[in-house]
Amino acid sequence: MIGRIRGILIEKAPAQALVECSGLGYEVDIPYTTFFHLPDAGQEVTLHTHFVVREDAQSLYGFVSRLDRDLFRLLIKVNGVGPKLAAGILSGLDAQQFIHCVEGRDIKSLVKLPGVGKKTAERLLIEMADRIKQLEGRFIPVAGQADGAAAEAPQLSPASHQPADEAEAALIALGYKPQEAARAIAKVAEEGMSSEALIRLALRNMIPA
Repeated sequence: MIGRIRGILIEKAPAQALVECSGLGYEVDIPYTTFFHLPDAGQEVTLHTHFVVREDAQSLYGFVSRLDRDLFRLLIKVNGVGPKLAAGILSGLDAQQFIHCVEGRDIKSLVKLPGVGKKTAERLLIEMADRIKQLEGRFIPVAGQADGAAAEAPQLSPASHQPADEAEAALIALGYKPQEAARAIAKVAEEGMSSEALIRLALRNMIPA
């Protein structure tokens, strides 16, 4: 099991990062909650990881927060939730937000995520009710700092593209149609908003796919 990787961030995209470690380049699938906290390319990065092995593929999933990684591991134990769907859930909600949804029985927020229908959302609320107790009270160590140490979230790096364009591309990568993504972003966009804020608001307001 590959539990953590530290190296130089070579490339980053909304759904994947390329990290060079000891001369090897690791392609790491990431949720958007991790993408927005990555440093600029060329800088050192640490990701908490989970290695998935299947007959037709091997995938390495990475998270800036160990809490998000641990929640990912709990999510994929839920009936009908695979790694891709779990990463999609963590693209719309970070670990703390998901915990609040489960504790508040907030099914509406869950069904707004692509791939999460009403039945899946109900299953998540039921099966995760007891499991999230394993996560409560945990600190969220930020990449590059000692595990168990509380820290503020790192500041986002300046975007190379317009926030609205980046947010729209992220929604399309999540599975929404281009027209749906464009409408959702246009509906919530305000001057000065970051791409992360746009994505969160768009997901919160989109009609379930």
